Amino acid sequence: MLVLLLLVLVLGLLGVVHRYVWRRLVRDVTVPGSPARRAGTAAAVVLPLLSLGALTAGRAGAPFWLQSALAWPGFLWLAVLLYVVLALLVGEAVRPLLLRRLERRAAAGTPVAAPPRDRAAVEEPHPATVPPAPAAPAPPAGHAAAAPADGADAAAPTAGPAPVPGERGGELGRRLFVARVVGGAAAGAALATVGYGTYGVLRGPRVKRVTVPLAKLGRRVHGYRIAVVSDIHLGPILGRAHTQRIVDTINATQPDLVAVVGDMVDGSVEDLGPAAEPLARLRARDGAFFVTGNHEYFSGAEQWVDHVRELGLRPLPNERVELSGFDLAGVNDVAGAAHGDGPDFAAALGDRDRTRAAVLLAHQPVVIHDAVRHGVDLQLSGHTHGGQLWPGNFLADLANPTVAGLERYGDTQLYVSRGAGAWGPPVRVGAPSDITVVELAAKSA
Repeated sequence: MLVLLLLVLVLGLLGVVHRYVWRRLVRDVTVPGSPARRAGTAAAVVLPLLSLGALTAGRAGAPFWLQSALAWPGFLWLAVLLYVVLALLVGEAVRPLLLRRLERRAAAGTPVAAPPRDRAAVEEPHPATVPPAPAAPAPPAGHAAAAPADGADAAAPTAGPAPVPGERGGELGRRLFVARVVGGAAAGAALATVGYGTYGVLRGPRVKRVTVPLAKLGRRVHGYRIAVVSDIHLGPILGRAHTQRIVDTINATQPDLVAVVGDMVDGSVEDLGPAAEPLARLRARDGAFFVTGNHEYFSGAEQWVDHVRELGLRPLPNERVELSGFDLAGVNDVAGAAHGDGPDFAAALGDRDRTRAAVLLAHQPVVIHDAVRHGVDLQLSGHTHGGQLWPGNFLADLANPTVAGLERYGDTQLYVSRGAGAWGPPVRVGAPSDITVVELAAKSA
C-alpha cells in the first residue's frame, strides 16, 4: 500500500512538473493551432512516457534491445527536465523585471503619428509659396455636384491617432517577447548543462590520487597503491567501450591492487556479460577484488559473483585475505539482507589480528559505524556518485555520512569515491566521475 501511494505521488509530481514546463515552453511562446504548439504538446506527452519506460523496462523484464531504445531518450529527458525546471524557476524572478523595463521604455517613447497619405504631405511649405489650387471644373448641366466619398471632408487628411503605450495589443506583445526570451534561455541553459555532463560521462573517469596514513601500516608497504573503482553501472547505455576505458585508465596507474566496490552492473549476466569482459584484462600485482553493491541484488548477485570470478577478479563475500602488511576484507552490500545475503562483519573481521592494519571494501558508506566497532583502519566505498546531478549532492548528504572524499570517524578513515559511471541519465553535473588511487602511508616512514 505504501509503495502504491509513493508511486501515485511520484506520478502526480511528474504530471505537475510537465504541465508547468508545457505552459512556459509551449503555451506561452506559441500561437494557438500553430505547428509549433502542436509539436510541443506532443513532446510534452511522449517524453515523460519514454522516461517512465526507461525507468521500468528493466524491472519489467523487457528485452534488452527495448531497454536500450528507451534508455537514451528517456533518461536524458529526465536530466533535461531537472535543469529546465531550475532555469525556469530562476526565470520567474527575472520575468517581471523584464516586463517592467519594457513597459517603462514604451511609456517613455514619443507617440508617432500615422503615416501621411502622399508625398506632398511630408513637407509643410510656407503658405505663401503654395500655388493656388486650380478651380474644379463645373459639373455638367443637369448634374449635381458629387459628395465627398464616405462623407470625408474636402480638407487635406489629418494624421491618425497615435498608439497609446500600454494598450492591450502592446502588452500582449511584450509578454510574448519576454516569455520567448526566458523560455529560450532556460531551454538553452538546460541543454548546454546536460550536453556537457553527458560528455563527461562518455569521456570516461579521471584519475584522482589520495594519500591515507595508517598508524598500523608497516614501513615495508609504505606507498602501497589501491585503485578504487565503484559504480561502473554497465547497462542499456554504458557498455563494453565504457568498461574498456575504465580498464585502460586503471592499468595506466600501475596499481598494486584493484578494488571494485559494487554497483558494477544494471542487468543480467546474459545481457551484460560481454560488456564486462574487458575486466579480465585488469592488471595489478596483488590482483583485483570485488564486493557487491545494491544494484547487483537487482541484477542477480549470485550469478555476477560467479561471473567476476571467471573474469579473474576475486569476490570477498564477507571474507578477508591477509596481504603483506595489512588485511583486506570485504562485506556484502546491505541490500543483500533482503535476500538473506547481507553484510556479516563478524565473519569478515571477527577473528583477525588487530595489531595489523585493516582495509575494508564496503559499497555503502552507511556501514562505517560497524567498521569502527570492528577496528577497521580504512573503509573504501562508493554508492553516492557524489550526488551525480547537482543539487542531488544535498539529498545524498542526508542519506550518507560522507558523500565524497576522505573523512575520519574515530580511529577509522572513510574514503568515498564518486564512481566511474552513472545511474539513470548518463550525465554528471558538479560530481565528475573518478577512479581513485589510494596510496597507503606508514606514519613511521
